[in-house]
Parts: sequence; C-alpha cells; structure tokens
Amino acid sequence: MPTPITGILTPNITPVDRDGRVDEDTLRRYVDWLIEKGVDGLYPNGSTGEFIRFTAEERRRIVEVVIDQTAGRVPVLAGAAEANAKETIAACEAYGAMGVRAVAIVAPFYYRLSDQGVYAYFREIAEAVSVDVTLYNIPLFASPISVDTVVRLASECPRVVGIKDSSGDLPNMMRMISQIRPIRDDFCFLTGWDAALVPMLVVGANGGTNATSGVVPELTRAIHRSVVAGDIDQAMKLQYQLLPLFDAMISISEFPEGFRAGARSRGWDLGPGRVPISDRQKEAIAEAQRQIDDLLREFVDAPTPGVSNRVIEKIVQQVMSQLKSQ
Repeated sequence: MPTPITGILTPNITPVDRDGRVDEDTLRRYVDWLIEKGVDGLYPNGSTGEFIRFTAEERRRIVEVVIDQTAGRVPVLAGAAEANAKETIAACEAYGAMGVRAVAIVAPFYYRLSDQGVYAYFREIAEAVSVDVTLYNIPLFASPISVDTVVRLASECPRVVGIKDSSGDLPNMMRMISQIRPIRDDFCFLTGWDAALVPMLVVGANGGTNATSGVVPELTRAIHRSVVAGDIDQAMKLQYQLLPLFDAMISISEFPEGFRAGARSRGWDLGPGRVPISDRQKEAIAEAQRQIDDLLREFVDAPTPGVSNRVIEKIVQQVMSQLKSQ
C-alpha cells in the first residue's frame, strides 16, 4: 500500500514570456527555487497554474518540464483536468508515463452535475487509468464533490488515493476524515484553502496545495512542520502572518494575478498571464502590488524567516479591537 501524499505541494504559476508562450527556462529556475526553499512537492496545471488557459499540448509540456527539472527531488501531483472523461483518461496516462506521483482531477466544469453524475465521472476515470488519482474539490469553478461521493469513491476505487479540497469547509473535511481514514490508511487529505491551513492540519489533513507556497514557501513549510511537531501556538502565529498576505493576493479579481504579484515581490517576473487586463484592473493590481510588497518586506526582513512579530502583533490588535466593538 503506497504511503499518503503529505506536506505542502505548490500549485505553481506557469511562467509565460512576452509573446504569451510558456517560458520553460523561467519555469525550470522557479522549480529549483521552490525546492530549495523547502516545498514538499509540485503541482503543475492547477488552478494557480491557469491550466484552462493552455492547450492540451501545452499542459503536457508543462508537466514534462516540471518532471524533468524536479528530477525526483520531490513528488509531482499533476493536474489532469480535461473537458471530458476520454481526454482526461488520456492525460492521466500520459502523466503517469512521465513519472508523476499522482494526478488531480476536478469534477466536470461548465455544466453543473448532480452527485450521481460526479460519482459516475470519477468512477469511469478511476477504473480506466494506471496512475493514482486525487479528487479536486473546488466548488468555485466546478461541480462540487459531496462528502458521500468522496466516501463512496474511496470505498470502491483503489486508484482514488486522496482529495484536494479548496472549499475551506472545515466540518466537511472532518466528516471525510472520520469516515474514510478507518477504511483507507493510504488516503490523503489536502487543503487548498490557505486561510484555514492550520485548522485543517490540526483536524487531520495530511498537507496542503497552497498558492501562497509559491510566494512564501518558507512560511507554509514552517506552518506544516509546526503542526507536525505539535507546536500549535507557533503554527497559529504563523497562520496569522499568512492570512493578510493570502487575503491581499486572493482579493485581486483576476485570479491568479495576485499570486503573480506576490511572486514579483520575491524577485520572480513570471509574465502577465493569458487573460486580457483592462487599464482599471492594472491600476488595482498596482495598488495591491504595493500592499503585497509591504507585507513581504516585513516577512523577508524578519529576524527568523517566516516569523514577523510586528505583523503578528498588528493582526492580534486588529482582532481584539473588532471583538471589543461587537
């Protein structure tokens, strides 16, 4: 029985050049930087990597480059979502042949499916592929995967080895863990909602696929390691440092532009992305960039990387002030 996927896996941004092509050289250097900063794995073709904005051929090349540059140093969880089950199965097999640890698949997007439709979709894929599959629940963009459906798939499909849940729904995560873990020791639970990383880890999640880890990999790693070590107080201090940064980056309307801005603050120009931006949006991004720069300056300048007492104290004071006013 394979061991569960654990730790922080980075859903890396896909760098593009000025002509809109995948910038493979920058992608390779970015992969090296993330691994050097301590991420536990990489997750190309995720939502943060804007998989939907690239062609199927480009998506395969992105995974191929990441696998090659990673060179076995960390596992790779590749996003394999395509428009239908047949194409998704083909992508899964292609990535499996490249050497990924597992693939991640969203429920069908655009058309909203019932629970039975979501179950049938994943069941067909899981029975056809020769690579491990993780479910990807992101109700913001695709048909939601209910707890009952996850439990059913975990019970019936050995190839389904985990779930990445980006709903931020803590009780649902707890329900899944309580029902699946007694019957599947190999099943992993990953959270994709950075604002609840510590709570999710505390209730039993194995790790996270967090967009902020592509900007502050040191901080997300420190959070995970603190929880694993049982130092929940320290983990919560770090969570409160992560929170305003995540909020600043997620608040920019054209996801994942905020995380591109965060990467720029760390010295990485990963290109403009593939969605047109209006002049008003450019102004909003520039304003958010200044806020993100300020937050990351305090992070980088902290005596201990990832621990800025000034930021933590500021947040605590804000929280206490809000409580007193209620």
